[in-house]
Amino acid sequence: MEYEPVIGLEVHAQLLTDSKMFCRCSADYSGAAPNTHVCPVCLGMPGVLPVINQKAVEYTVMTALALNCQIPEFSKFDRKNYPYPDLMKGYQVSQYDMPLSHDGWVQVEVEGEVSRVGIIRVHLEEDTAKLLHVTDENGQAYSLVDVNRSGVPLMEIVSAPDIRSPQQARAYLVKLRAILQALGVSTGNMEEGSFRCDTNVSIRPKGSDKLGAKVEVKNLNSFRSVQRALEYEMQRQAAVLNDGGRIEQETRGWVDDRGVTVSQRTKEFAHDYRYFPEPDLPPMILNREWVEGIRSGLPELPDARRERFVAQFGLDRESARLLTESKATAEFFEKTIRLYQNPKAVSNWMQGELFRLLKDGEGDVSGTKLTPVMMAELLQMVEKGTINARTAKEVFEEMFNTGTSAAEIVKEKGLSQISDAAHLELVVEDVIKNNPQAVADFRAGKGPAMGFLVGQVMKLTRGQANPGVVNRLLKEKLQ
Repeated sequence: MEYEPVIGLEVHAQLLTDSKMFCRCSADYSGAAPNTHVCPVCLGMPGVLPVINQKAVEYTVMTALALNCQIPEFSKFDRKNYPYPDLMKGYQVSQYDMPLSHDGWVQVEVEGEVSRVGIIRVHLEEDTAKLLHVTDENGQAYSLVDVNRSGVPLMEIVSAPDIRSPQQARAYLVKLRAILQALGVSTGNMEEGSFRCDTNVSIRPKGSDKLGAKVEVKNLNSFRSVQRALEYEMQRQAAVLNDGGRIEQETRGWVDDRGVTVSQRTKEFAHDYRYFPEPDLPPMILNREWVEGIRSGLPELPDARRERFVAQFGLDRESARLLTESKATAEFFEKTIRLYQNPKAVSNWMQGELFRLLKDGEGDVSGTKLTPVMMAELLQMVEKGTINARTAKEVFEEMFNTGTSAAEIVKEKGLSQISDAAHLELVVEDVIKNNPQAVADFRAGKGPAMGFLVGQVMKLTRGQANPGVVNRLLKEKLQ
């Protein structure tokens, strides 16, 4: 039987506020010693009173508006009860029946096909502490708790089950990260855990409108792992059903190095959490003027930036889409073309060489040693004929890895392009003399023979020969 997946995604994004959600502790805990960004509030001590971080509320409303959500007039916080060791109070302050927003949508594109994914809600909660699992010298395993992360503002974005393929799920996450980065509300870094995703996936016979039992998959720390986990889970569920089995509603974990999901626990339902209104926090009244003020202050979003790249720089839509999937990539492109005003050339080099060197297309150029100044200098050297395109690719990779300028690399390695006709004429004559069959093929009208002969010249000159001069000399000698 042919099946189709029904996929919904739950994304948790840490917000870039100075302090935590309900206390004054610094939210910038990255690299800090364990349990140093803590106070009685985030430690969950008895008798303490939380205070709402207004900036976190503003960032959540900003995100909801960018995702075309409805903003209600009233909202409140709730206690979500579950006894995990990384939850200091024994409950998480979250939102249940009156979130900050609901009923939105976002457009995604896969292989030229545009579709709309519904957003059920964008709400606000606090992050949990972090468990560190260690083993001592005797092989005894135990866990430690680092409370620094506890209480950091965490925004949850829940999609509708509108996604119908792993590729579409990946495209949705890429678009969502680009929006958060454009707004400046989150870094969107999956490896650091500031952008986390849980997937809910079920399968059903193609053409059916009945939903199957959904399985939640956790431990996904890259766009690639999300796509791979969904592909595996679809195959696993199909195999179970084809063997006459039944899909259990459960939570499974993704094991990246094995490429499989493993069962963790049976899936909880909302009533298992025993939600009730948070008694220590007042309900929030979202003033219409305040909400509209946030809407009017929204920055340029990825879709608008893509359209501007097409109109302003003459890029095709696919190139513009790829260059605006990350705020850092889009800014790198714009800064480079201010220095080297050939948008299509910059676009081609970024999509070809830069994206190749960034891990699975998921890396961030801002985390590399490459700068727009270095990129522009390299392209100017190619244009002036200082180096040819083949050598430029070698130089580009060296720049990317070391942060050394193109001029320094070319000088240090002696990579300048050879354009001296007298020098190249000797090499060309040598190649013609040593490759009689290719010469005969060329004179017989076989086009590929010329490419072979040019390649031999490039090989003898370590790729430094000027291709235009080489082609001219070969044609002159052979004719």
